[in-house]
Amino acid sequence: MKTRFLGRSGIEVSALGMGCWAIGGPFWAGEQPLGWGEVDDDESIRAVRRALDLGVTFFDTANVYGAGHSEEVLARALAGRRDEAVIATKFGGTFDETTRQVGPDDGSPAAVDRAVRESLRRLRTDHIDLYQLHINALPIPQALDLVPVLEDLVAQGLIRAYGWSTDFPERADAFASAGEHCATIQADLSVLRGSYAVLPVAERHDLGVIVRGPLAMGLLGGRYTATSALPRDDVRGLSPDWMTYFTDGRPTPEFLSRIEAIREILASDGRTLAQGALAWLWAYDARTVPIPGCRTVAQVEENAGALTHGPLTPEQLAEVERLMGRA
Repeated sequence: MKTRFLGRSGIEVSALGMGCWAIGGPFWAGEQPLGWGEVDDDESIRAVRRALDLGVTFFDTANVYGAGHSEEVLARALAGRRDEAVIATKFGGTFDETTRQVGPDDGSPAAVDRAVRESLRRLRTDHIDLYQLHINALPIPQALDLVPVLEDLVAQGLIRAYGWSTDFPERADAFASAGEHCATIQADLSVLRGSYAVLPVAERHDLGVIVRGPLAMGLLGGRYTATSALPRDDVRGLSPDWMTYFTDGRPTPEFLSRIEAIREILASDGRTLAQGALAWLWAYDARTVPIPGCRTVAQVEENAGALTHGPLTPEQLAEVERLMGRA
């Protein structure tokens, strides 16, 4: 169970990936921070390399993370080891690399061609394994206009496959129906809540399911309590509207209560809470490739340890679903 294919692409990856949002460091939309605070690039590089050593081969980033900095750090970390890794990045965001301010999304065909070449430059590679649309709610007709462009990038050898990071099943369905090399959907999903409706679409079209937010933006790491407060340079600290796991920089009480209800099951059989949350995903749907964010070696080692334990048993899964009121 330690590896799987990204849907119909034939690209084999580890069952666990590494999310690279946090290693991009600070970036902003006006006064709103979109990063996870200051980071140590050297530690980020050590974390990526340690992930490879532990069998994690899939790395998910985006052009906008850190206004390009995440892609650059990932490239430094993979120097000399590119052939060991599967790189996924995303397009659709615009930004100024100098000020690290983001601009409006651009889902136009012309923007795709520019963005892929800029990402290739920052990643220091001649191809991107998985290229993902990063505009969650882009209207379907506009998304379908991108399919010929993406298919041409496949034909040129610049990308191997593509997908959409969207929580809307009808969008994923339309994209997968139109594109021969559309291979994945990326969706927000954790044991606490998520975009469950995309899973039948993935099964119908043989798509891989890349799971963002598998540890609920850190809540399932087990370190936060009702009194925890996130700094204001952290995206969770000012808690934009879509940040439901945190409210005004503090963990949302509803989710802390849900964690307590299932903590004993998730942390059974020698797992940590985080490892149990990843194990739930693998048990819930075998297509899933969770990409918990990491920026330290210690985080990588804990998450990679989940591969040793594997998925929850069917009985454990059923009990979690009962306690969460989903059975």
